[in-house]
Amino acid sequence: SRMHVGRWILAVLLGTSVCDAGPLHAQCKVDWYLGLPCRDVYHLLVRQIQKWTSASGCTAGGQRCLYKVFVMTEQAVKEKTEGAMSISETWFAVRDHGTNYCNLYNLIEGSGLTQSRGYREVTSEFQCTQRSTADCTVY
Repeated sequence: SRMHVGRWILAVLLGTSVCDAGPLHAQCKVDWYLGLPCRDVYHLLVRQIQKWTSASGCTAGGQRCLYKVFVMTEQAVKEKTEGAMSISETWFAVRDHGTNYCNLYNLIEGSGLTQSRGYREVTSEFQCTQRSTADCTVY
């Protein structure tokens, strides 16, 4: 009765806190809308990834390095509707200082796509761990 009500309220408060806290693992999911043909986006991204394959951009904690193209085709860029995603490799990483966001944003910015006609980014703090405090000039 009274004890059950107290437990119920505690359970609701804990559930609300967990739901509002964001993902339980550091990650980032972003959708970008660009006013360019998919073919141009594909070529710009591949070119930028190729520029950042070496370790030279890793100095002083930088993240503009060691990028790899796994599977990327012009058709995949056309058909991709969910945008981009970056997930921390360590399973216990909860906070990442916006590193996952910067991994994605730096690629889009470095390729010049942020300056393209119709550029728009859609994400949230829930989808992108610590995005609002990310400093992509550092990472």
